[in-house]
This record gives sequence, structure tokens and C-alpha cells, in this order.
Amino acid sequence: MIDLLLKGATLPDGRQGMDIACSGGRIAEVASGITGEAAQVVEAKGYLVSPPFIDAHFHMDATLSLGMPRLNNSGTLLEGIAVWGELKPLLTHEAVIERALRYCDLAVSQGLLAIRTHVDVCDDRLLCVEALLEVRKTVAPYIDLQIVAFPQDGFYRSPTARANLLRALDMGVDVVGGIPHGERTMADGAASLKELCEIAAARGLLVDIHCDESDDPWSRHVEALAYETQRLGLQGRVVGSHLTSMHSMDNYYASKLIGLIAESGMHATPNPLINITLQGRHDTYPKRRGMTRVPELRSAGVNVSFGHDCVMDPWYPLGQGDMLEAASMGLHVGLMTSPEAMRWAFDAVTVNPARALHLEGYGLEKGCNADFVLLQAKNPVEAIRLKANRLKVVRRGEVIAETPERVAALRLPGRPEAVNGADYAPAATSQKTRP
Repeated sequence: MIDLLLKGATLPDGRQGMDIACSGGRIAEVASGITGEAAQVVEAKGYLVSPPFIDAHFHMDATLSLGMPRLNNSGTLLEGIAVWGELKPLLTHEAVIERALRYCDLAVSQGLLAIRTHVDVCDDRLLCVEALLEVRKTVAPYIDLQIVAFPQDGFYRSPTARANLLRALDMGVDVVGGIPHGERTMADGAASLKELCEIAAARGLLVDIHCDESDDPWSRHVEALAYETQRLGLQGRVVGSHLTSMHSMDNYYASKLIGLIAESGMHATPNPLINITLQGRHDTYPKRRGMTRVPELRSAGVNVSFGHDCVMDPWYPLGQGDMLEAASMGLHVGLMTSPEAMRWAFDAVTVNPARALHLEGYGLEKGCNADFVLLQAKNPVEAIRLKANRLKVVRRGEVIAETPERVAALRLPGRPEAVNGADYAPAATSQKTRP
């Protein structure tokens, strides 16, 4: 018995007229002309079906807190950190959970079914850690939530950060985080990377470091991170997030550095929406864009993902959890407008972060989890261009969110034929509430 049968879809690789049969929460078959009795049939009408969107870098403890206790008037990274520092003592367990769950509802409506969130461990109460562990359990039926122990105020600079990070890992946090450029000296930053990677290696955990989120071309901690990745045999298990200082480095050093990153097997996660908003704030003109060297990293064979990073918090006053928006900004800022590069930007919010997060059962092949999104677009580039409507969001073979197809017939003077306006306008945002 087929639980759900999706008929007549276009796949991201260009195959058309494809059916997907789902049974027992997994994909049982992907082929054209699948027959058999199904409990539910969804007609794809030739639209694109994609594996779920993934946000490889987010801060769920701060999300939807815009204006608490005040706004970031300068728009800088440092003022955002200061505002967050003022908010932390005011946080309650219930409020963090409530905001996080509201965001998860929004995420599901956007087809975003896997999120890696960093959680600040520099509050000795570990209130946000406890709250997000509870959220992870609550949303498990519909979102894969990874949690990173993140010492926002510095692993060494904050007196209790080291002990708190270890406590958080003992409580069940998934990934080791860090912020070497936030330490007092370059030497402390390098030393923090050494110890953090050793902790991860000893515990068999993944690593995700806020690395060189700065306009300073001399912020070069990613070099030490690449070294520690190799030294400890962590190839494929380490992510360097942001890497914005690379945008300001001279080409000679950057070419050496990119080679080291590729050699180490590290992943890279820039956050286009936030990087170009927070960086370059001290420039007059010309203003730096702030995003790392994505085309060059790609060319070197580095696995690059895009993260959303923030939604309505001390660092970013906008956002709606739409990874197609992050992909669109990434290709614009990276000057990646060739057909191949635009197509790659879709991978940067789907299959690439699945590799970085080590997600199991991800994809559109037989045996994978029956998780996918039906988009009102005919191919990945059109999906990015239109910020395509999420017609159906499927989790383990069950439709958990849906939005009506957007169709507007245009009849212009002298042109009696109707034109489907959905092909020329952005799609509406769907809504979802938790079961």
C-alpha cells in the first residue's frame, strides 16, 4: 500500500514526469508511471519537487526578539552583540521556547525541515540551552534540529564559557562551536580552536565555528581551524561559518588559504543576508560586500552552504525563514549569474548543507526519508527567481503544510489569450501551525 503518491513532478536534475511513491515514511520508488493503490495522490502538474530546504546556520535563541530590550541603531555586529548581552538576563525559559516554536512553524511553511542553530552558552543558567533542547524534542516530528554550543562572549574571554560549554554538551547539545576572533588576542583565538577541536574529537562530535566574522583582513583564524581539522582527523566534520574577513584579504594570501581549506576537508557556511548587512559598516566608499569568496571556494572543491543566520533579532530586523531568499542574495552578492552558478545556489540550501550537517536519509532516491517540497516553479533557477510558492510540504510521507496554487489570469487589450500570472510574480507565503 502506498501512503502518498506524488505524480508528474519535475526533479532538480531536470527529469520530468516523475512519480514518487512513499510508504512507511520512506521513498519506496521514484519513476515515471508508478501504479498502485495510494491513500493519497498529489498531482504535481509538472512543478518542481525538491528535498527539504536546510538552514546550515541560525540563532534560534534570539529569533523574533527584535526590539528587546532595544533596537540595534548602528546596525553593526558589535552593537548587536551588546543588545543581546542586555537581553540575556531578561530571558525566560518560556519566552525562548515560545519564540522558537513560532519560528519553527514559519520554517515548516517555507519547506525548511532541517536547521542547525547555535545557542549561547555564556549565561551560567544555560537557560537557552535547556529551552532549545525542549524545542528540539517538540519539533522532532517535523524538523531535524541540530544545536551548537556557542560561547558568544569568547571561550576564554568569558570566565565560565569553557565550563558551560562542557555542561551543554553533557546535556545533549550536538555540535561544538566557537568564536576565535572574539577572544582578546590572536593567540587566544588559535588556542581556543585547538581546545575546541580536541573536545569534539574526544567526544566524536561535529564542529561549527563562527570564524573571522570581521572586515579585518588580518583575522585569519580559519588557517588554524584548517590545521586543527587535519591534525585531529576531523576531515568532513568541521564547518567554518561566516569567513567574512576573506572578502578583505589580498588575493595572494586568499589563494593560499582557500587551498588549505580545501585540503583540510572543511565545509564553509556564509550567510549572505546577514554578512552583507553587518559587514562594511565602517567603510565610506567603496563599501565592502562582506560575504566570503564563494566562487573561489567552490572552484577549489569546498562544500559551501548558505545559512539564514538571523530573523528579526538584534542583528537583523528582517527575514521570514525563506532559504530561497538566502540563495537569491548569495548569487547576487557573489556575482554568480551564469546558469550553472544559479543552479548551484539551489544546492547551497539543499544538498550541500545536508552534507555539512551529516543528515541521514536525505534526498529524492529510493530508501530516503519521504521528506520533500513541491514548489510552484519548473526548475531550481525559476524557484529562486520567483521565491516559489510551497504548494506541499511533505514530512515522512505526510503533507504537513500546503498553500493553494497562485494563478492570476491576465487578459490585456489586443491579447485575448489568458496568461498565467503566477509565472511572473512572487508567490504568497503559506502558513502552518504545529500538530
